Amino acid sequence: MAKLSRFAEAFFYSFPVQLLLNNLRRNHVLVLCWVILFAMITGNFGKYLGIPYLFLDPEYLNEVNFTSFLIIGVMVSGFTAAFNITCYITDGHRFSFIAALPNPFNKFSLNNSIIPVAFFMTYLYQMVSFQVSNEFTTGMELVLAITGFLSGMALMAGILQVYFIFTQKDIFKYMVCRLDEVGKKTVNITRASLMKKTDLARRNQIRVDNYLTHSLRFKKVKDEKDFYDKEMLQKVFDQNQFNLVLIELLIFGMVLVLGIFKDYPSFQLPAAASAMIFLTIFVMLSGAFTYWFGGWSTTTALVLFLLFNHLVGEGLLTKKYPAFGLDYSSPPVAYTIDNLRKHSDSVHIAQARRHTLEILENWKSKFGPDEKPKMVFICASGGGKRAALWTLTALQTADSLTGGRLMNQSILITGASGGLIGASYFREAVLRQKLGQPVHPHSPVHREKIATDNLNPLIFSLLANDLFVGFTRFEYEGHSYLRDRGYTFEEQLNLDTELMMDKTISDYHEAETNALIPMMILSPTIVNDGRKLYISAQPVAYMNAEILNFPTYGNHKLSGVDFQLLFEDHGGPSLRFLSALRMNATFPYITPNTTLPTQPPIRIMDAGISDNFGITDAVRFLYSFRDWIAANTSGIVILSIRDSPKVTPVTEEKDNTIIDDFTQPIASVYNNFENFQDITNDNLVGYARTWFQGPIDRIDIQYTPMSYVPILQNMDSIRQHSTRASLSWRLTTREKINVIETMNLEANQQSLKRLKVLLKD
Repeated sequence: MAKLSRFAEAFFYSFPVQLLLNNLRRNHVLVLCWVILFAMITGNFGKYLGIPYLFLDPEYLNEVNFTSFLIIGVMVSGFTAAFNITCYITDGHRFSFIAALPNPFNKFSLNNSIIPVAFFMTYLYQMVSFQVSNEFTTGMELVLAITGFLSGMALMAGILQVYFIFTQKDIFKYMVCRLDEVGKKTVNITRASLMKKTDLARRNQIRVDNYLTHSLRFKKVKDEKDFYDKEMLQKVFDQNQFNLVLIELLIFGMVLVLGIFKDYPSFQLPAAASAMIFLTIFVMLSGAFTYWFGGWSTTTALVLFLLFNHLVGEGLLTKKYPAFGLDYSSPPVAYTIDNLRKHSDSVHIAQARRHTLEILENWKSKFGPDEKPKMVFICASGGGKRAALWTLTALQTADSLTGGRLMNQSILITGASGGLIGASYFREAVLRQKLGQPVHPHSPVHREKIATDNLNPLIFSLLANDLFVGFTRFEYEGHSYLRDRGYTFEEQLNLDTELMMDKTISDYHEAETNALIPMMILSPTIVNDGRKLYISAQPVAYMNAEILNFPTYGNHKLSGVDFQLLFEDHGGPSLRFLSALRMNATFPYITPNTTLPTQPPIRIMDAGISDNFGITDAVRFLYSFRDWIAANTSGIVILSIRDSPKVTPVTEEKDNTIIDDFTQPIASVYNNFENFQDITNDNLVGYARTWFQGPIDRIDIQYTPMSYVPILQNMDSIRQHSTRASLSWRLTTREKINVIETMNLEANQQSLKRLKVLLKD
């Protein structure tokens, strides 16, 4: 027992264990960074948004290979070095014996490796498991992935080791010979702070009996009196503070260079690497911040945050993201109730109706004089890359099975986010084929293109441009704009869609007017008041036509705003179509909120906030032209392409914890968000039967994984098997296959058969 007791005592007072306990006791910010990393790679944080995939399946130049994992290895190793440097700067004085050892920082880093080593082992396990389960990677590809990660770690560790070896000699020489002579005034605070810490260290040393050497053996620590030397501590501190500053400057310089050249694919690091760079900078700055302000660091941080928050609130530090094609140099248009009502008066509604009736007549002329075809409304739900791929797949399949009748008989496409991106891509391919170009709308190549990763360039742009740089510009339609994160999203989307949709919204005016392709109304949400912003190549003031039913009522809320009417003096028709898609798909925290040239300025959010399925807009259009449609068609078909099942089992509510009870109101809203909208949409379509004199058929084509659960209950595992694809701008190989193969489910096959029958009538 005595021997066991001595072993337990030696273990407890070993340097690695004491450093771990010290980190848990004092370095909460650093430990939190590791906790976040652990949570992300294990799928316990952001799984629904696809965040773990950024680490476990990193893409570089659209490929997951040795190089992409090497970059991740380099960044993880760099973050580990930042962690060790920060710990050494802030807590080295608590373990003063280390200053008397050869290569003290190396010894400190080795003994401070419990958390990093645990992370490395966990990452390797999760990465291998993920690659095998979700990317079907085996054999040499898997070996190369592992080798790439380990090589990256070794490469960065080697570079840092060489750096410390060479700088140590130079810095000691500089500090010993020149410090008092050259930099005395600039380091007075540092010296005073150091002396205070040294005196404190003499009284409050953390007990350490042994430490781990590079031969992985434990060595007994010498008696305190042999290593306490004030001048030695001063030299070690000054040396490593200087190293910290140089490394920080190196990282900032690297980010600056990457930001300048961010539009070149070779400079676009994997998104996980960008996240690691941000955490590395945060860790190093937090360490320096803690050292300089000591016990006042938390208070000072809070004061600085409140000051920064105030400056942002005053608009001094606010970054605004424009819609490309609009003129921001002209005086802003008044966004007032009176101006909105002026644009939605009976005159503008009548003008818009007359123009759209011309489109309807052109649509009718495609059929025989005595023929009354079904009119189709395509409603595509949002859902990031998942919805874009699913909508494109569904439209390709349905249009092919109906011999092209689906697009020929469709009059309108509505929806949100990724769904409208997929629908727009397919619509453009159909248009180009009709114009005689060698484009095949049903080709699987388009599915491969639309499934390409968008997240890496977005996250990288957030770090390298939006946070630190942001001074490169480009021109579009005669106006100059910053190459911001919105620009990055659009350029990547442009590549994903084979450069086919790099047009203005007015470029679709003629094709829609002649009924070559269905009209499209995008309806992103105005953050300021919750109204919809109706963006179309055509005038669409009639989307507010219901107000004409109460001509004497003066308190109409007005559900939406016609974009082209509002910005007719700011180049509204010249709006880049990709910018319209971006506004319609403003994914929270990833794609930025667009600010439009109004007074007061209005900001734009995803269309899914109001109606993720596009049913509301389709019903509004139907209401405006109900008489013509009833007289000239045999009824309408509302084709809803959903990236989620409409009817799901009722989940059992388990015993709630205190945290569950606290978060339940918010969780309930998020988990039932789609249910709220579905109930409202079903009511609208149900009421439509009372005022539309014709049959209404509804068909749902649904992406329905076998194990679908609501949003906040789908974050427990990264080994997906058949679970729902993540809501992200990045899909794994398994998710891509799963999305496409869902078309073969019996329910979807029955929907396709029913659609085929309806369009033959």
